[in-house]
Amino acid sequence: GAAIINDVSALQHDPDSLRIVAELKVPVVLMHAQGDPRTMQLNPHYDDVALDVYDQLEERVLACVQAGIPRSHIAVDPGIGFGKTFRHNLELLSQLTLFHGLGVAVLVGLSRKGFVGALTGEKDAGKRVHGSVGGAVQAALNKVTAMMLDTHLQTCMMTAVRGPDMAERERMLAE
Repeated sequence: GAAIINDVSALQHDPDSLRIVAELKVPVVLMHAQGDPRTMQLNPHYDDVALDVYDQLEERVLACVQAGIPRSHIAVDPGIGFGKTFRHNLELLSQLTLFHGLGVAVLVGLSRKGFVGALTGEKDAGKRVHGSVGGAVQAALNKVTAMMLDTHLQTCMMTAVRGPDMAERERMLAE
């Protein structure tokens, strides 16, 4: 059986998905994506990307809770690269703390994505390690509670994201 369900439709594509996840009693990640996967990158539009994504994820969290899925089993993912322009992705990364207002874990998946390539200028996904690590550090600085990490980079990523926590602990001890 599944240990966790990571759904790119935030449990919207299948009408039975909310009931099934509630019955399975497994954690679920609700990812935001605008539009159909085949066309979502053609012309994504938001009035305010962070608030629009927040509002849509809030609706999905409430639908899960109403279906009997405990908040403690829910995480949200703003969906970097899924129906978003380069600017949208930057805006979301700069406002990750907003998503803590949903009262659930926040997950961000950045490893080697096209967005990282656009940010760093690296066309080869296999060479986007440094950009992926930088994105992970940015997420850690925003107190993101979970990150999807490239398992080949696990040690590198864990070392990098622990840095902000260690600096914060040192600052608190000095006070």
